[in-house]
Amino acid sequence: MPNILLLAGDGIGPEVMAQTKRVLEWASDKASLNFTFQDALAGGASYDAHGTPLTDEVLESALNADAVILGAVGGPDYDNVERHLRPEIALLKLRKELDLFANLRPAITYPSLANASSLKPELVSGLDILIVRELTSGVYFGTPRGMETLPDGTQRCVDTQSYTEAEISRIAHVAFELAKQRNNLVHSAEKANVMETGAFWRKIVTETHAKHFSDITLEHILADNCAMQLVRCPKQFDVLVTDNLFGDLLSDVAAMLTGSLGMLPSASLGAPDVNGKRRAMYEPVHGSAPDIAGKNIANPIATIASSSMMLRYSFNCEQIANKIDKAIETVLDNGLRTADIAGDNDRSISTTDMGDAILQALT
Repeated sequence: MPNILLLAGDGIGPEVMAQTKRVLEWASDKASLNFTFQDALAGGASYDAHGTPLTDEVLESALNADAVILGAVGGPDYDNVERHLRPEIALLKLRKELDLFANLRPAITYPSLANASSLKPELVSGLDILIVRELTSGVYFGTPRGMETLPDGTQRCVDTQSYTEAEISRIAHVAFELAKQRNNLVHSAEKANVMETGAFWRKIVTETHAKHFSDITLEHILADNCAMQLVRCPKQFDVLVTDNLFGDLLSDVAAMLTGSLGMLPSASLGAPDVNGKRRAMYEPVHGSAPDIAGKNIANPIATIASSSMMLRYSFNCEQIANKIDKAIETVLDNGLRTADIAGDNDRSISTTDMGDAILQALT
């Protein structure tokens, strides 16, 4: 009986999670999966209740769960909290402790939403990019890091970018394997021209490609040029693999091609064990949006689509995942919009109404 840990988090997290749980209950019944759901606190909600963004008990639950779904964490109420107690630490700790090194961020522009993009519709209609971001190393986790006072009394702050051969090779493997299921094209983005880690990244990706995936087309691209190309000609990309920092930046650029961060899901995967099972966490790309929290106007599609990714990658339920993806597309084709994706002449519907519409399209 698969156990799903639900961490609604902060801001709009509980609202979008509620609609996602409804869809998962439908999927559980439809596929006879018999999911059990465990709700727990993370982020600011956990800090308010326990003085820490992630308790040891919740971390243990995450380690033992068959999959974790996270809503969102953070908000301005925690701006003055000590850094090690900030809500975002829950997210970083979960990624690190579960060793969720591979972050998959699809950027899909549904034809019916092409006009919601900030780019011309012909540039983005039908867009389907998969960004594969290394998630547990790089500058977000490198040491040494922190502030120091220099002999002259001034201060210096240091963050360290660090990668091992194994860390680069394993994320490259994921990207190439996914490309086999798509269009056999991988772009690898780094800054080999100015960064030692960038040159090393390019070297290891090239060697991994030559040794194991020579039938896949590999293109190297500098990360700054990649950002430019994403807004110039985004459909040239299929699978894009990059490090933690550049993946964070480039996936948000790609997000806006689709019209709204509220549309984008993600999956964070660990390495398969001897039985082929991976630890995994699924979450929307958007943040906690505290300005609209509690108003029942948030877009739940990204979190629902994240649950679709969970069904696909954690439970091999490709058919049910496809049904959910198709239901989302049907609802959008029917002109239903939450406020973030509504055009000037569209009527916005609520978070709950969007959940109702997706469930109706499923049944």
